[in-house]
Amino acid sequence: MSGAVLPGSGATRRLLRNATFVIGALIVGLVVVVAIVAPWIAPYDPYAIDLGRRLVPPAWMEGGTPANWLGTDQLGRDYLSRLIYGARISLIIGVATVITSGVIGTTLGVLGGFYGGRVDDVVMFLITARLSIPVVLVALAVAGLLGTSFLLVILVLGLLLWDRFAVVARSTTMQLRTLDYVSAAWCAGSSHASVLLREILPNIATHLAVVATLEMALAILLEAALSFLGLGVPAPLPSWGLMISEAKEYMFFTPWVILVPGVALFVLVFGVNLLGDALRDMLGTDLTR
Repeated sequence: MSGAVLPGSGATRRLLRNATFVIGALIVGLVVVVAIVAPWIAPYDPYAIDLGRRLVPPAWMEGGTPANWLGTDQLGRDYLSRLIYGARISLIIGVATVITSGVIGTTLGVLGGFYGGRVDDVVMFLITARLSIPVVLVALAVAGLLGTSFLLVILVLGLLLWDRFAVVARSTTMQLRTLDYVSAAWCAGSSHASVLLREILPNIATHLAVVATLEMALAILLEAALSFLGLGVPAPLPSWGLMISEAKEYMFFTPWVILVPGVALFVLVFGVNLLGDALRDMLGTDLTR
């Protein structure tokens, strides 16, 4: 009975032939693997301070040493180790933010699109109110008032980035609720919950997956921006944004201390965006099917 349109073998083959998807998947997959195996591949403790080895350049530069392949920071901490552990911070914040905002936004959007009327009016009011709130300014204000913590960054971003999920879920649900297989489910005596869970949600899953990739990239960038301003992940956690912030005082004399985490952040966000673009182009759901 369900009219769910799920990616099949044909869609999978198209994705694997899509260079954008393959490159994005390789980048994100590599970062995920590095984050998972960080304790086994990091050469040093990312928190270990050695003031006698401050700002050692990377191994390929003059004065560098293979013992610290990417050099050390202003406190003598191994840069490669901090970069590897920093992948965990970025991925955890990105995934946790997407889960939090996705649950909020999808729930509101599906309810508004499915029931319409006053329920939809309330949902649209909430979306409009959220869109009128500047994310960065609110995040800065909350961090300034409540202090910095890893959990607080996730909660703030998750509670502020749900609007795109809500808009997409609402619009697609409004299109799906009038289709034949949804009407057939009603005629078969399915409950509201059954129709929502078995007929609506599976059909909007691909749309939400695209939104999730875009929101994940945005969450990673916002965390880096907050950490750069000193209002994100607290020290000494090896956040890439915090590494950039700590390095800004030395960037004119030792530019690699800001270049290394900056490139890592760029590559990860680039890979996530490539995945989102490929999914949007290749897994677009035909709502009339």
